Amino acid sequence: MNNASARLSTKAKVGSSQPPENSFKRKRGILQKDLQHMVYGFGDDPNPLPETLALVEDVVVEYITDLVHKAQDTASKRGKLLTEDFLFLIRKDSPKVNHCTKLLSMNEELKQVRKAFDVDKETVFN
Repeated sequence: MNNASARLSTKAKVGSSQPPENSFKRKRGILQKDLQHMVYGFGDDPNPLPETLALVEDVVVEYITDLVHKAQDTASKRGKLLTEDFLFLIRKDSPKVNHCTKLLSMNEELKQVRKAFDVDKETVFN
């Protein structure tokens, strides 16, 4: 992708729900520690270059921001952003869908366990 098309893809589109880039400031480096562990897990050096981590963080944040904006556009008809909006956007990427559904089911199981634990805790202390 050349520089002109890269700049056009990152600019807010007229009439969309995307805010212009200069309307918010993003804290850089928030994901650096997690990304350092992730790139090491995928075979990189245990202490990667800070420039590498900054680049990976920029790519991750851009992907997530783009995905959220698309989900928001999808949900604007309904007025409420739901998990299904994100699943709809990644529906053609089966590894992502499978991983997301697995994580969502694990989250539900954890909620049920916490709820059962809270009920048990209340009965023990009363």
